[in-house]
Amino acid sequence: MCFVSMHTSPTSSPGTGDAGGMNVVELAEAFALARLGHHVELVTRRSSPTDEACRELVPGVILRHLDAGPPAPLPKSLIDDHIDQFSAGLAELGPYDVYHSHHWMSGVAALPVAAAAGVRHVQSFHSVAALPGAALDAGEPAESPRRVPGEALVARRSDAVVAISAAEARTVIERCGADPQRVRIISPGVDHELFRPLRPGEPSWRPPGGVGSNGFLAFAGRLQPLKGADLAITALAGLDPQLRPRLVVAGDASQDFADYPAQLRRLVDEAGLADDVDFCGPLSRPELAHLLRSSRLALVPSHSETFGLIALEAQSSGVPVVAACAGGLREAVAHGETGYLVESRDPLAWTAVLQTLLADPVTLSRLGTVARVYARHFDWVWTARRLAACYAELTEPRP
Repeated sequence: MCFVSMHTSPTSSPGTGDAGGMNVVELAEAFALARLGHHVELVTRRSSPTDEACRELVPGVILRHLDAGPPAPLPKSLIDDHIDQFSAGLAELGPYDVYHSHHWMSGVAALPVAAAAGVRHVQSFHSVAALPGAALDAGEPAESPRRVPGEALVARRSDAVVAISAAEARTVIERCGADPQRVRIISPGVDHELFRPLRPGEPSWRPPGGVGSNGFLAFAGRLQPLKGADLAITALAGLDPQLRPRLVVAGDASQDFADYPAQLRRLVDEAGLADDVDFCGPLSRPELAHLLRSSRLALVPSHSETFGLIALEAQSSGVPVVAACAGGLREAVAHGETGYLVESRDPLAWTAVLQTLLADPVTLSRLGTVARVYARHFDWVWTARRLAACYAELTEPRP
């Protein structure tokens, strides 16, 4: 089978620069499918002159780079200028049993290739654009005029659409026009060996500014307005200084929002939190796991998430999550059992929840214990089995 990923390379370190993003999901799915005996080829755009044309990542998983535009990182808003070139390169590969595209640009490129080969096409979105004029919390802003019609095209013409949550399924049906009979909900998994609780005697991860007596809260994700790091900072400012932990912001900006980290730093200074907030940049997956299991709480204040993988990874680490009650986060976090979902985006509401939890270590510990149990329900091998069943159903000989 072929996993098509035009917008970003799955070999780039899938750390907090894209912590809940496609890289982690796509690689984990491919590796789990390989463990089940399937052969997967990951096909992506060359974003560096040093990207190899082809190499084996693990037995059963091959990575291929295609030329489509300059061999350099590009903002997502510009990558779709090179869809036709990517599609032409993709047509020269194969044969494959199934094309599974990740994100809309990949689907637009792969659909005609799959059709010409008489092969079924599966689409995963990972994020869906807000319609023009919609509020930010309706989804990600459209990077280009092609995105909304492109999403509709692949939603309606693909043989199956794999949604990561019920919230995403509703979005692709209502906003993109996908046929409900073709939509499958397949939840993500989590690496439970990597994302685990802190062991007795294991040193905690230390923020650049030190831990302090109240420990630290963790925010990890792309630094862009959709992820809501500004809300995490503002909520921190309202906490009682006697209880206030540090806040560690892990992640990097995408090229579309290159100035956003500077905006966050200005917000920190204006709130008088220069000694309470650490920006540590993108982390590798092992570093991210160490950060999470060392934190007291993980914050996920996103305007919208198709699932919120970082919330699941924190819970697997035995860490409670305070998250926005938005999109798939309603499915990733068990409200009142593994953390809390906050309906409002009013910083005072977030401060109140944090203040209550930080003042009650017994409840915080209980939430963390149950969070680890809850996260074990999500497993990448289970995800791969569901994907394989979807592919098998599509490729069964037609009567």
